[in-house]
Amino acid sequence: MSQPGQRLKLIFCGTPQFAVPTLEALRAAGHEIALVVSQPDRPVGRRQQLTAPPVMQIALRAGFAAVQPEKIRNHAEFRAQLEAIAPDAIVVVAYGRIIPPWMLRLPRLGCINLHASLLPKYRGAAPIQWAVANGDAFTGNTTMLLEEGLDTGPILLQQTREIGPDETAVELLDDLARGGAPLIVKTLDGLANGSIQPQPQNHEFATFAPLLTRDDGRMDFAGRAAHELYNRWRGFQPWPGAFTALDGKKLIVHRLAPAAEPAATGDSVASCGQVCVDDQRLFVACAENTWLELIEVQIEGRKRMPAAEFLRGAGIAAGLAAHVRLG
Repeated sequence: MSQPGQRLKLIFCGTPQFAVPTLEALRAAGHEIALVVSQPDRPVGRRQQLTAPPVMQIALRAGFAAVQPEKIRNHAEFRAQLEAIAPDAIVVVAYGRIIPPWMLRLPRLGCINLHASLLPKYRGAAPIQWAVANGDAFTGNTTMLLEEGLDTGPILLQQTREIGPDETAVELLDDLARGGAPLIVKTLDGLANGSIQPQPQNHEFATFAPLLTRDDGRMDFAGRAAHELYNRWRGFQPWPGAFTALDGKKLIVHRLAPAAEPAATGDSVASCGQVCVDDQRLFVACAENTWLELIEVQIEGRKRMPAAEFLRGAGIAAGLAAHVRLG
């Protein structure tokens, strides 16, 4: 039987920055990284400059053998390359491709995946974003054996982590990436020495975390209370963020916070989406008689700016604006 800490021959599949700490941890643990597999270079930034993904950049600097196939399911040359390596395990972290059946069967220890949720909760492409957007108090990482279903494979190890009330998905992602790296190393050791026994998921408790769309960032003041909109803003950073409309123009909200009802409303009753200006601060009425303060905004075609500066240019008078509505 293999001993803990045995040097394993690995294939690593990953693409974004989230996967980088795991690749570096596997190297530091002394495992043989026989091949790194990442998605092809993509255009990045305003100039759309073709750029290698973060995992590929690390692989090249470290001198690992690396490939970037566009497709893998029926790629005969890629399949032959992996079969020739005969890896002990394939580690998959945010690769962004469905692993085909032939690849799942290849390694003796299986295809091990790091998934940023406490499975079976939040299966799918955006578990971190939806955990924050739904206002969850806890999340974590799961290592699992991949199978043909979407995030349905047996659980190996889990770690739990609290979500701060003001934490964004960006902050949480970075922390889960760092925490997941040693969890993968520990998982490989446990599989190699037989101390970890895969546990089936309880599929009755499964929830889905779908890929985000641009429309997820649209603010629904009539349908959601202020704390819900705030949680969605936290979860949908950096994209799709939070936005609404003012006089037919897109208004991006870069910073916001739930707030008490502004004094400037007086005895008036505000309707959802109605704006109130109080001491050069911008508030908007939401569902369940709640209020959001919009702290930093950006109107279509203009730079982002503090609400006070925006208000000076928008000409919105102090108090409850009868004819100014967002949405």
